[in-house]
Amino acid sequence: MENLKWSTEGRVATVTITRPPANALSSGLISELASVLDQVETNDEVRVILIHGEGKFFSAGADIKEFTTIKGEGFTNLSENGQNVFERMESFPKPIIAAIHGAALGGGLELAMACHIRLVTENAKLGLPELQLGLIPGFAGTQRLPRYVGTARAAEMMITSEPITGLEAVQCGLANHAYPEEQLLENAYILAKKMANKSPVSVKATLNLLNYAKTGQFYEGVKKEAQLFGEVFVSEDAKEGITAFLEKRKPDFKGK
Repeated sequence: MENLKWSTEGRVATVTITRPPANALSSGLISELASVLDQVETNDEVRVILIHGEGKFFSAGADIKEFTTIKGEGFTNLSENGQNVFERMESFPKPIIAAIHGAALGGGLELAMACHIRLVTENAKLGLPELQLGLIPGFAGTQRLPRYVGTARAAEMMITSEPITGLEAVQCGLANHAYPEEQLLENAYILAKKMANKSPVSVKATLNLLNYAKTGQFYEGVKKEAQLFGEVFVSEDAKEGITAFLEKRKPDFKGK
């Protein structure tokens, strides 16, 4: 891979964006990310993905230079390809954590918003500045940002093109936690390992159900919850979890 590197430690797969200095998102990087998802999804040993950027930034945006090589419908295709990969991330059966330092701007923030969890440094910059180039977000940023910060705040952020800090991102619901930069990855791994110890069966079901909540499909989600509750309850992991609770020990979930 030319734009990413990834490795596993225990049950956590770490994906690093390696396109310094800006770690700009290109079509090649997005294709490589899809390839990583393919490999992780079929790897039963990996239960959580952690994404971060090499160097000074998480990702400062899309690859503007690549735009000069695209013509006509190529821009629509670029947008749809990115949207498809990010939608797959959002619906992925294993938790994906974004550890954001420096900046997550434009496509970088759209990538982070497709993850299930966002951890940031206190002084990180997060925003969608495409309008200052006469463009608009193209990887579903106009749809995901309002989910987290509300339509009014999203309109302000996009139309003014002004980023917010990591601390502000936590305050408005865009990020989960903010840390000093030197503590970001340490805390990201602590969270990833904590999630990796849970039952893959119940984690997958929970992530599935969260997709209904994100789209406002309350009654469909409630109906699906009842179905999955029944399916999860008869799993081997549920039996192990209940037995471990009664025996006052930590459960050893197998994902079955």
